[in-house]
Amino acid sequence: MKGLLIDLTRCIGCRACQVACKQWNSLSAEKTGFFKGKGYENPGRLSSRTWTVIKFNDIKGSVGYDWVFSKRQCFHCIKPSCVSVCPVSALNRSKSGAVLYNSSRCLGCRYCQMACPFNIPCFDWDKAIPEIRKCTLCVDRTDAGMEPACSKTCPTDAIVFGDRDDLIKNAEKRIIQNPAQYVNHIYGRHEVGGTGVLYLSSVPFEKLGFRIDLPKTPIAEKSRIAMESIPYLMTGLGTILGFLAWIINRRIENEKRDSD
Repeated sequence: MKGLLIDLTRCIGCRACQVACKQWNSLSAEKTGFFKGKGYENPGRLSSRTWTVIKFNDIKGSVGYDWVFSKRQCFHCIKPSCVSVCPVSALNRSKSGAVLYNSSRCLGCRYCQMACPFNIPCFDWDKAIPEIRKCTLCVDRTDAGMEPACSKTCPTDAIVFGDRDDLIKNAEKRIIQNPAQYVNHIYGRHEVGGTGVLYLSSVPFEKLGFRIDLPKTPIAEKSRIAMESIPYLMTGLGTILGFLAWIINRRIENEKRDSD
C-alpha cells in the first residue's frame, strides 16, 4: 500500500503543493480570499476545485507565537467509510491504496460526505450534473511510476511518498532521533483503522484542528452493517405499507357495499 508521510515540522507554508495539485489535475481557479480569523490562510477549506490546502495555525510557544502549517487532503483510509456507505460502489479503494471515485455510477446521494470522519469529499454544487471531487493520491502518476505532484514539488521534503510500512518506520526513526522535536504520535497510523496519509508534528494534533476523538477501529465496519440492513428494512417497510394499503382498500370496498 502506498501513502504519504507529511512532516509538519518541515512545512514552510509555501503552498507549492496546492499549486502543483491544481496544475496536474487541471482544477480551475475559484474566487476565494483570506480565511476569516486565519490571517494568510487562503483558501480556507477544501472544495471541488481545491483538493489540498495548507492550514495556518498560530501556536503559542514559550516566547510569543509561531506558525505551524498543516497540509490537508484526503486521508485515503485503509477501510474507508465513504466506500462502505456508497450504495452503488461509486467509490472504491484501489490496489495501491488510493480511494477513487467513479462518476458514472454516482447517484448524488452524498452519503460519502456524511460518513467521512475527516470531512473530505466535496460536491460540485455549480454543475448541472454534480460530482464528488477529492484527492486521488495522483493515481495516474503513481501508476506510471511517478510520485504524486504534491510530494514531487515540495521544496523541503515535508511530503514523502512511499510504501506505508516504510513511511511508518521512517516516522518512528525521526521521533526516536529527535524526541524534543516531535510529539510521540504518528497521526493516521491507528486512527479509524489506519490511513494512507500519515502525519508528524511538533505540537499536539488537537491544536492543529485534527480530530483526536476517532476510534482505532474502522468506522466502515459500523457503516457497512448499517448499509447491509437497508434492503431488509426496505423490504419490511414495503410489506407493512402493502398490508396497510390492503386493509384500507378493504374498508373502502366494505363501505361502498354497505351504502349500496
